[in-house]
Amino acid sequence: MIITRTPYRISLTGGGTDLPSFYREEFGAVLSFALDKHMYVTVSPRFDATTRVAYTKTEIASDVNQIEHTIVREALKMTGLGRHLEITTVGDVPAGTGLGSSSSLTVGLLNALYAYRGEVSSPMKLASQACEIEIDLLKKPIGKQDQFAAAFGGINYIRFNPDETVDVEPVPCRPETVSQLNSHAMLLYTDMQRDADKILKQQSEQTNDRRSILRAMRDLTVEMRQALSGTTDLARIGAILDEGWQLKRSLGFGISMQMVDTWYETAKRCGAMGGKLLGAGGGGFLLLLAAPDVQDRIRAELGNPRELEFGIDRAGSRVIFISDHNRLLKNQPL
Repeated sequence: MIITRTPYRISLTGGGTDLPSFYREEFGAVLSFALDKHMYVTVSPRFDATTRVAYTKTEIASDVNQIEHTIVREALKMTGLGRHLEITTVGDVPAGTGLGSSSSLTVGLLNALYAYRGEVSSPMKLASQACEIEIDLLKKPIGKQDQFAAAFGGINYIRFNPDETVDVEPVPCRPETVSQLNSHAMLLYTDMQRDADKILKQQSEQTNDRRSILRAMRDLTVEMRQALSGTTDLARIGAILDEGWQLKRSLGFGISMQMVDTWYETAKRCGAMGGKLLGAGGGGFLLLLAAPDVQDRIRAELGNPRELEFGIDRAGSRVIFISDHNRLLKNQPL
């Protein structure tokens, strides 16, 4: 049996510039960090000559092409694996909440399948192949940031180049900066899940009409990188978050909604320095940056919504368990 653990992510600035419709014309850039909330994938041998996949439903298929879970199907085909396999996926956080769960699953699954084959995969390989599965094969209208954040972990400035290459540059944060980010950040659940593909499809189709806004969002990643790597200045970090969120809201496409706008303005009146709705928008988690002494007031004014406590995960996708025996039968094929 192989078990992998792959982090979710929080994107601070630049989201949307990782879409091909933007970065193929001019480079895109995102600053994000990995969460200590994870997607777990197990791959183990199965006696029967079938593939069993367990997630929110259970599938048993005699042929890989019959598997309904599109990511699992394409990952098995990419790695050359198939029957005699049991695959399960378990996430700390539900899908559709803006934390990049789909890409964490893809990266973690590829990592587990390659480990089952006895191969060690680099973060660059895992991220690139996850992009190939989600964007090229499954035609999802998404960008590349989630796959690279999940594969590499840590706090990164990620640049997306017109030639399809991606540069991942770790941001050198001081320990006290990370500690203060952890104590000041709040992650509040709006109690709404959404299909990000619809929002991203609209955004991709109308990128040229909003290129100047996206360019400004991209440029904020440089400011955020400087703010995080310099002397800790949470007020500046909060102001950059706020500016980025106002720019993102101005894109339209149903990214925000009345309830989220009300929450955000209420939180700012209570002392929050800035924040943003995570992911493509439309629901999920609202990130706020606020001093610990005003956080209880924010919670109370917002009706004490569900909150996710989190820290920053320095590690990307990794294999956390390998059993002594990977085969049930001597002649069992990969």
